[in-house]
Amino acid sequence: MVSAVQMTIGPADDDRKEEHGSRRRCLATGRSLPKQALIRFVVAPDGTVTPDLEERLPGRGLWVSADRDALERAVAKRLFTRAARMPVQVPDGLVDAVERLLAQRCVHLIGLARRAGQALAGFEKVRAWLKGGEAAVLLSARDGAADGRTKLRALAGGLPVVEVLDTDELASAFGRDRVVHAALAPGGLAQKLLSEADRLAGLRREHGPAVVRAIDGTRAGAEDARAAKGQGRTR
Repeated sequence: MVSAVQMTIGPADDDRKEEHGSRRRCLATGRSLPKQALIRFVVAPDGTVTPDLEERLPGRGLWVSADRDALERAVAKRLFTRAARMPVQVPDGLVDAVERLLAQRCVHLIGLARRAGQALAGFEKVRAWLKGGEAAVLLSARDGAADGRTKLRALAGGLPVVEVLDTDELASAFGRDRVVHAALAPGGLAQKLLSEADRLAGLRREHGPAVVRAIDGTRAGAEDARAAKGQGRTR
């Protein structure tokens, strides 16, 4: 079982040996990318590779692009062992587990926004927010009807549109049976959601309108990861 909360240690007791600033090097592609475009892992005391999505766990960070291809390559090529410079155990289903954790983080952030009065759901309510300029982020379930999604996207103008969650996932954030359309008001929660949704898009192989405009650098980072993977095959 993969957990993102257990205490972990690695070959170093902190990240002081990592690159400085807000960029880290992906161990699968070799690219230096913004931290928002990557996922941090650490090695648990039992040698298990553990995702640290909040980047708070102790230990030397092992960074991989928030991209399913890059993460699958890191697992298949045993790149975590090479980067950690010690034997490590990669749990079965690590890639899918990271995807689930990212989805849970998105749902949690939406739930926080709802409880703070910064999020609402329902086609008519979302349309009213968009028309009134009260929305900062438009959320549409990726398995929702295309007609309604298209209509609201047309009203969104230059707002970021996030389409990485399913109807059931959106519904759980609002405590309902089904949600297709939602919106978030401006604020820190909306910005955090954009960052997490962009990482989730990379794990769900969402290309195109998954996140129409996200935090600067994150989607470009995922594209760089895919490009680097392709280059690696030609070496």
